[in-house]
Amino acid sequence: MSNKIVIIPTYNELENIEAIIRKVMSLPDGFDVLIVDDNSPDGTAKIVMGLQAEFNSRLHLLERPGKNGLGTAYIAGFKWCLERSFDYIFEMDADFSHNPDDLSKLLKACETDGAGLAVGSRYITGVNVVNWPMSRVIMSYYASAYVRFITGMTIRDATAGFVCYTRTTLNAIELDKIKFKGYAFQIEMKFKAWLAGVKITEVPIIFTDRTLGTSKMSKKIFREAFFGVIELKIKSWFRKKS
Repeated sequence: MSNKIVIIPTYNELENIEAIIRKVMSLPDGFDVLIVDDNSPDGTAKIVMGLQAEFNSRLHLLERPGKNGLGTAYIAGFKWCLERSFDYIFEMDADFSHNPDDLSKLLKACETDGAGLAVGSRYITGVNVVNWPMSRVIMSYYASAYVRFITGMTIRDATAGFVCYTRTTLNAIELDKIKFKGYAFQIEMKFKAWLAGVKITEVPIIFTDRTLGTSKMSKKIFREAFFGVIELKIKSWFRKKS
């Protein structure tokens, strides 16, 4: 077991799960992997179980009884990691939209350069998105601008889901008080880290839309993010910034 672990939440990722695990395991940094599976009916968890013997103690599986949102999956994963000896805890999608090779850059930002939160950013050096329709690129880009305007954060990619947290940062965030479940969860985590005075670094990446499987984005998730940002800002007025 290393001190670095990549959390990958899954729901029906049959087409991607073995390939993403093998890729992360092949990297020279020696990452552990934690799959948080929400009872995928396509048998995603069974594939992970079949690989555990091959990767010994480096591949972990946390099974949940049903689909209950991205945010709750990550919170469960964070708590699992904090109960163990991991110091660098990553979020990454299963569908290769995040390039596993970029994990090393996020690790360096925290381990070597002293960041408490490293964000794999699509927008820190322009717009680095591949295979998205222009309408979605525009929506995502201006969503981050909206978040900056409302919250006061300077993060260019506030909705990014490819990040590295240090143990210290996660301990500074009251995980039991994280409210949102969809993409607003990503904003809320960054906002709480920012309020806690955490050093946040954006690392440029290229985001490539999935080629296998189905996207989990929905109008409900988008609405939660849009109105949730206002709620986060209002609540922050009633607490003192660290």
